[in-house]
Order: sequence, then C-alpha cells, then structure tokens
Amino acid sequence: MKSTNKNFIRRLQRQKEDALEFIVDNYLPLIKGITYKVLSPLNNEGIIEECTNDTFLSIWNNAKKFSGDENDFKKWICAIAKYKAIDYYRKATKNRESTSREIDIIEGKSVEDELIMAEDRAEILQLINELEPVDRNIFIMKFFLGLNNEEISQKVGLTKSSVDNRIYRGKKNLSKQATNLYLRGNVI
Repeated sequence: MKSTNKNFIRRLQRQKEDALEFIVDNYLPLIKGITYKVLSPLNNEGIIEECTNDTFLSIWNNAKKFSGDENDFKKWICAIAKYKAIDYYRKATKNRESTSREIDIIEGKSVEDELIMAEDRAEILQLINELEPVDRNIFIMKFFLGLNNEEISQKVGLTKSSVDNRIYRGKKNLSKQATNLYLRGNVI
C-alpha cells in the first residue's frame, strides 16, 4: 500500500518508509523554506541541509506523538522545522563566539603589553587621586563603576549639568597632567 493524502499520517505513525518519502516529496519546499529563513544569515548551506534532514528525522521519530488532521500536521512540522532551525542558529552563533574568543586570545596582547597597560592604569589612578574628593568620586563612579551621569548626580547631590561639567574639566585636567608626565620622561 502506498501513502496518500488520506493515509500518510497513519502510515508515518506505523513507521512505514513510504510515508516518510511522501512527506519529503510534499513538504520539502516548506521545511527548507522555514529552515532557510532562520539560518540564511549564517551563509552556510551545509547547516541548512543538515537542519532540514534533522527536521525530517525528528518528524519520523516523533510521529506517534502527533494527533490531528492534515492541516494540524502541516502546522506541527512547521513548528518542528522552526525550532530545529532556531536551535541550529543558536549553536552556530555560540560556536562563532567561542571561536572569536579563542582568536582574540591567540591574537591577544603579549605579557609585556598587559604589563604596560597595568602600569598605565596605576598611573591614571594616581592622577585621579590627585583630583578634589568630589571630582575623584565622580570619576570613580563614571569610569570604574559604570554609572551614568544622572545616577552620579543623585549620589553626590549635584545637578546633572554640574556632573557633566566636572567630568569635562576633570578630563582636561587629567589630559594635561598625563602630557606633563610624558614630557618629563614618565611614559604612561
């Protein structure tokens, strides 16, 4: 017996291979379209093909769990395709992120560069410590704690424009002091 529009769901649930062939023949463009829509930003045809095949495998393995008619079946396989594609996308982007982190580590700064940066930070902190206490607190909140100017103004009891001005003047002052250090031979 061959699978038809009327019996393919029952035959699929009985694990008849002709039912899977029927589904592939009739629903491949739909499944591939959904998969392509989600995975196309990756620019990897291999992942799209793998996800499409994995979708049909999942339909085959979970057919007994399906209950409904042909319209429900179409919605069901579309949902499977969509979520499989999303899983593949997440996995691929996670792999890309970890690969880019590994490249950053490989291409990262040498120990000497890291040491120089640490010395620079120490000298900048020394310059910040020479600021007035209010300005020092503003700089620490802004550049080390990551607070925005509105939050800083609330914490120190000044207006936002006053905080903006103090940051601007403080940066100018620090820049001048850093230049003086550089000119005296103390490279920062």
